Amino acid sequence: MLDREQALALLNELGPEKHLIQHALASEAVMRALARHLGEDEEVWGLTGLLHDLDYPTTAEVPERHGLESVTMLTGKLPEEALAAIRAHNGEMNGTAPQCRFDYALRCGETVTGLIGAAARMRPTGLEGMEPKSIKKKMKDKAFAASVNRDNIRQCADAGLELDDFLALSIEAMHGKAAELGLSK
Repeated sequence: MLDREQALALLNELGPEKHLIQHALASEAVMRALARHLGEDEEVWGLTGLLHDLDYPTTAEVPERHGLESVTMLTGKLPEEALAAIRAHNGEMNGTAPQCRFDYALRCGETVTGLIGAAARMRPTGLEGMEPKSIKKKMKDKAFAASVNRDNIRQCADAGLELDDFLALSIEAMHGKAAELGLSK
């Protein structure tokens, strides 16, 4: 399995835009926090979050390949369970249904970063003092961060967490990386 430094180098090889790197780092933070909370392998879950969109610069125009190309690039570098989660995170487009807690964790974990990040950018204090109830309110507003799939976020239940607990954990994880994510005020 590759280490974090190797994963970061691989992530940067395709020249992704800054926002994609920030999304990868936010997803890594949330996945590490989920792994700690659920008693899973933090390194495997963190690297999976970091690399789940590895192929995005080359598959943005062919969404049915997104996730599948990442797996091709990562075979032999991550365990099979991580590759399965990466395939399943874009299951709506590539036909790979989530099967286990890890799959659901990646789906909800990487998705929630968009909603939390958008909310933080609108607040004068960024992530500081953000509460799950404010994110739940934003989830109800379909016009806010409209591209964020709320159903994927609710799949936190399939990963073993209640929505409020999941949102609190995710906010805290991202808060710890606010400067790297461009979300500090």
